[in-house]
Amino acid sequence: MARLGLRRVSGSPAAAPSPTGADHAPGHVTHLDRDRPQVEAAQRDPLQFDALYRRYLAQVYSFAFYELANHHDAEDVTARVFLQALTALPRFEDRARPADGDGASTFRVWLFQIARNEVAKQRRTFRRRPQAPLEAAAAILDAGDDPADAVTRHETAVTAVEALRRLPADRRRALVLRFVDEMSTAEIAGVLGRSEGAVRVLIHRSLRSVAADLSRRAR
Repeated sequence: MARLGLRRVSGSPAAAPSPTGADHAPGHVTHLDRDRPQVEAAQRDPLQFDALYRRYLAQVYSFAFYELANHHDAEDVTARVFLQALTALPRFEDRARPADGDGASTFRVWLFQIARNEVAKQRRTFRRRPQAPLEAAAAILDAGDDPADAVTRHETAVTAVEALRRLPADRRRALVLRFVDEMSTAEIAGVLGRSEGAVRVLIHRSLRSVAADLSRRAR
């Protein structure tokens, strides 16, 4: 994947989506966001954005790929996401809450909100292109060294990805964010604009749907 070239950005930054919604009440003490040191460094010097880029590049790309099923489109979206984030970073506000727990990152939620918007734009622009073969998604997984095992794992992965693709959009995104990008329920809620309770229901129903789908096709 081509690496995003970083440079100093001049002019007014683009408006950035809010990471969590409503503003905190005056005097609220925010929980330490794990990305805060890197975010503050990048806000002072855009060249320092590289640390955030390297940390989240694979996660943003995998999210885009599972959404678009095309490596080239996923790469294009990933590049646009980081360019937009870099440009809008001066306006980003850390809004982590104590309830988010250790390791929370409102920057990551904000970044994936941008990714979600860019995926939607890509779909509107490139509807005419057929999806890449599902086998390409399975190639992301480690197939192992034994050829027989590799074939079995490959077939299993393709079947699982097919079941995932048949889910409604929000259910699919919830599963990818939880089990591919390993986000917390609170982070997924921020990305999807849902409550944490709704996200838990989405994930539960999605897992049941995928399990039922796989069971039917195994008969």
